[in-house]
Amino acid sequence: MRKDSVEPAIMPPVSRRDALWANVVSPAGYVLAVSYPVLALSTGVRAVYQLYFKEGVTYYLPVYLSALAALSYLTATIGFAYRRRWTWWLSVIALGFETAMTFVIGVWSFVDPEFIGRTVWRHFGEDYGYFPFFQPLLGLVWLFWPLTMEAYKIRKRKTEDIPA
Repeated sequence: MRKDSVEPAIMPPVSRRDALWANVVSPAGYVLAVSYPVLALSTGVRAVYQLYFKEGVTYYLPVYLSALAALSYLTATIGFAYRRRWTWWLSVIALGFETAMTFVIGVWSFVDPEFIGRTVWRHFGEDYGYFPFFQPLLGLVWLFWPLTMEAYKIRKRKTEDIPA
């Protein structure tokens, strides 16, 4: 064998399931880990602006709801960024809360718009391109995806799924 030739590396066989995790499912979690802080920043800045810098604010419920949404987004981010069992549960709870609030406040904003005011969850997140409506649903789908649950050690991998 010549000195400048290199033997091909022998790679273990990769299952379709592992390839799906590496190429689609895991990167989707990192996309969520980036998009959630952006949404938290925008809603948090909105709440801070309305609370401290906007003149004439006399009704604070929308401001507090936006701040609560920002806190919820940051909490959910922890589970997307760190793959630990407890962060999975934390994110599931945060996204469940966020989904419920989006529906409750979204419906309520049509029934009594004066009471709700302009908050991130008004009209199901209309001011934010409906991201507050569909982003937690996508996050929950990702968290409950079987490969994600295995990565967080919430669910054990079946032995027949492991390539020999």
